[in-house]
Amino acid sequence: MSGVPGFTTAALHRARLSRDARFDGKFFIAVLSTHIYCRPICPSPRCKRSNVVFYATAAAAEAAGYRPCRRCRPEVAPGSPAWLGPSAVVRRALRLIQDGTLDDGTVEDLATRVGLGARHLSRLFVEHVGVSPIAVAITRRLHFSKQLIDETPWPITRVAMASGFRSLRRFNEAYREAFNCSPRDSRRRRRGGATQAREDQVGLTLAYRPPYDWQALCDFLRQRAVRGVERVEARGYARTVRLEHGHALIRVRPIEGRHTLRLEVARAPSSHLFEISTTARRMFDLSADPAQIADVLAIDPLLSYRVRESPGLRIPGIWDPFECAVRAVLGENIDRAAAPQLLDRLVEQCGEALEEPHDGLTHLFPGPRHLANANLDGVGLSSAGVAALRALARAALDGQMDFMGSAETVAKALAKLPQVGEKAAQYVVLRGLPEPDALPLTDNVVAHLFATSMDQPSDEAIDERTQSWRPWRGYAALHLCHGARPVRRAHRRSAAAQPAQTSS
Repeated sequence: MSGVPGFTTAALHRARLSRDARFDGKFFIAVLSTHIYCRPICPSPRCKRSNVVFYATAAAAEAAGYRPCRRCRPEVAPGSPAWLGPSAVVRRALRLIQDGTLDDGTVEDLATRVGLGARHLSRLFVEHVGVSPIAVAITRRLHFSKQLIDETPWPITRVAMASGFRSLRRFNEAYREAFNCSPRDSRRRRRGGATQAREDQVGLTLAYRPPYDWQALCDFLRQRAVRGVERVEARGYARTVRLEHGHALIRVRPIEGRHTLRLEVARAPSSHLFEISTTARRMFDLSADPAQIADVLAIDPLLSYRVRESPGLRIPGIWDPFECAVRAVLGENIDRAAAPQLLDRLVEQCGEALEEPHDGLTHLFPGPRHLANANLDGVGLSSAGVAALRALARAALDGQMDFMGSAETVAKALAKLPQVGEKAAQYVVLRGLPEPDALPLTDNVVAHLFATSMDQPSDEAIDERTQSWRPWRGYAALHLCHGARPVRRAHRRSAAAQPAQTSS
């Protein structure tokens, strides 16, 4: 029987019988008699204990010969814990695969990106994920194609191309092997097909594990929205997105009564849809496991109250890591309160204007080529700020700044740039990649750490305290900065509990 890290067989059976949504995506249930695998929340009748095996990932279940259930649709389950496994190399390789590295490259290229040989990387994948890198990439494409078949009226050929398959014949073969039916048969069996208002629009659902504090995330994004590029309102979050050739418009909103967000994309070629949906999942932190994060952070009395008050807090990402780095550089060189106005002026002066503005969205955020030699007079930056912005843009253009690298590599490369400190580098890693263990020691975070200590804590004391938050230090920082009222109440509680903790 295939095991699931962190669970005993007895615990897996108890979780299976509970159908608790908090286990959704943590493991998959395969049935020996039907050769179908399901999510823990599947509404199908429960089968005998002796007839069940468990897998950590959908890819592992499919590699063992099981096909996905049509009722619970494992292809939309949140990311499994194996994607956050013990190997940092595997985590980075999975992120690169998710971002499409194997769509145009080879396993050898992927191995070179993570600093290993191809054979060793394949061995690590078998150990931690259960299948090869190629199997993960194919499963990723197939699950996305299944979602497109279920949720769009697109022709099968367009679905195949959008999913990363270069051959319709290869797509049909892989689909039949995975789902035991052809793509057209799958569409005919679909119940209540989705319709699209226009040819250049598509809508997809993005699943997450509850709870999800949508309002807190929207409030955060609203305060920092760039005029003309982003719009945050009751209908959700909307923005312009730069593509390789052209642009797209996206909107993300919650679906009432369901643990999903709705992603609506307009004016994007189908070949870019996979990339857009992947980036949306990253920006809105949809793969997080709130229960697992809370278990770690609630141990610290400084955080326990905050975690109970805001269990669904997510990392509010930024669409493009370079855009995040620009925001961080500006924040380091001007007064923070003036940053939004300066960003607005930067976009108006250097951003590319849309030929057809849409509902307040008028510009694309300037990329490295736009900023490397741009005339920044009148934006409001100091000469040092201008130099820092241009240095960042040129580093991104010549490859010195690779935002696809590991969090440590990106942070070190940013810290080498002029006018970029460690705090700004960690900010980019947290919101731009995003790395859940990044720790930008903002004034608010340090103030809370000071407030719960008799004396001013040393760097060593702060490091010792924050080590207990790993690997979720980014969420700890968010909780410390989120909401004034919980902060004051938590101070009183944590102050009483802190001496006992430090003495141990």
